[in-house]
Parts: sequence; structure tokens; C-alpha cells
Amino acid sequence: MVSRKGYQFRIYPNKKQEIFFTKTFGCVRFLYNHMLDDKIKYYEETKKMKQTTPASYKKDHPFLKEVDSLALANAQLHLEAAFKKFFKETDIGFPKWKSKHQAKQSYTTNMVNGNIRLFSTIQNQTTYLRLPKAGDVRIHMHRIPQGILKAVTISKQQDRYIATCLFEYENKVESKEVVHVLGLDYSQKHLYVDSEGQVCDYPHFYCASEKRLAREQRKLSKMVKGSNNYKKQRNKVAKLHAHVAQNERIYQCPKCGHIEDRDINAAKNIRDEGIRLHRG
Repeated sequence: MVSRKGYQFRIYPNKKQEIFFTKTFGCVRFLYNHMLDDKIKYYEETKKMKQTTPASYKKDHPFLKEVDSLALANAQLHLEAAFKKFFKETDIGFPKWKSKHQAKQSYTTNMVNGNIRLFSTIQNQTTYLRLPKAGDVRIHMHRIPQGILKAVTISKQQDRYIATCLFEYENKVESKEVVHVLGLDYSQKHLYVDSEGQVCDYPHFYCASEKRLAREQRKLSKMVKGSNNYKKQRNKVAKLHAHVAQNERIYQCPKCGHIEDRDINAAKNIRDEGIRLHRG
């Protein structure tokens, strides 16, 4: 069975590559919003979805030719997927506009004829990620992925650049001989209790991050606005905000706005899927 898995790595672009990424983020957002505007106007007139392509916008906006064409094509695919969802469930409203003030900016490019690849140099043993029109970007690979590289999403979070690499691999289930059997039971006070009497407690990473964020915010409130120390502390608080947001255990439904713990929501989804398979 063929499976796909994404790996996140931090990349370190130079100044020229940072400018290119910023330009690509802007062009993807510009194209998405213009195509969305045309589709909304066409739908209000005909009640149908307008078929558009990035190539039709390049004549009036030549700067779109300066960035990766696959990034623009993926923006079109994302918009079409959002519009198809709108046609299925019209009560959710039109797709949302993309704002340049969003905390996270990104674009996706695909592997075509070896235009994307990971390689290491023998001289300085540095790993690079080759991207269309961006060139070779230095990447920190903390683990070795398995499979064939299919797509890469470049995103900017605060002052960091992240490359999410999508790999496709053959998922083989290997049969193993049972050596030892251990029973695990969920505990109300702890994470679990095993059949040998050992107890595992929760790591409480989220609570520790929240306490650290509150401490750094108190430091920021006591500093003089506009000073160098204030700017450094503000960046530190922004990084902690991003870290806490990644560890947040809350799920909010995009349709109805219902808020629930992620683990409870996942357990309900597993229950509903089991009921569906049993009845089907």
C-alpha cells in the first residue's frame, strides 16, 4: 500500500532567496484573491463556477512570471477545492480572502522532472534543498526521510523558514514474533497504568509553555517601548506564542465553531468510523 508522510525541516535561505520567497508569497496571495474575486462575480451572475488558470493573469500582471509557476498552479487548485466545498455546502459561505497580515505565509511546489531534490556536499557536509527558481537552500535535516519526494511547502513563521517535504513510500506491515505482553489501562489521575503496576504521568508540556509565556510577557510589560531590549523581548514573546499555538490541545470546527479537546474529538471520530464500518 502506498502512503504519504510529511517531514518538517528548518531552512536557512540567504538574502536573495528570502526576497524570492517573499515575492512568491505575495504573488500566490495576489493570484488567489484575484481568482476568488472573479469566481464570486461570475457565480453571482450565473450561479456557476468559473474556470480560470494562472496563465490568463500573466499577460496583465507580468510580475507573476518571475516566480515558480507550480506555486501559482497549486494556489489555483486550493481555490478550486474550496469552491467545490462551497457548492456542496453553500451555508458555509464563499472561501475566505488571503491577507498579507497573516502570521503564516506559504506556497507549495511539486516535483516535476527532478526540479526538486535533496543533496549533500562532500566539502563541508552541508545538506541543501534545490527549489525551482530559488536555487539551493541550506536545510537542517534532523532525520532521514524514507520514500520519494513529491512536493515541498515553504512557509514563514515569525522569523523562521520551514520546508515541509511530502514523501511517498511503500507501507509494508512486517510480522513480528510476540516476546512480551503488557496491558495498559487509562488512568484518571495519570496517563496510564500498566499490568506490572508502573504509572506514567502526563508530561505537561503545554502548561509549562504557558507559564513561560506569562513570565516573558511580564518582563515585556516592564520594559521601555521602542528600546532595543523591548524589541528583543517582543520577538521572544512572539516565538513563544507560536510555540504555544502549536501545542494547543483545542479543536474548533470550521463549520459550526464548536470547540472541544483534540483527544476527545479524535476519540469520537474513531467511534463514529467504527460504527460506520460495522453497519456497512
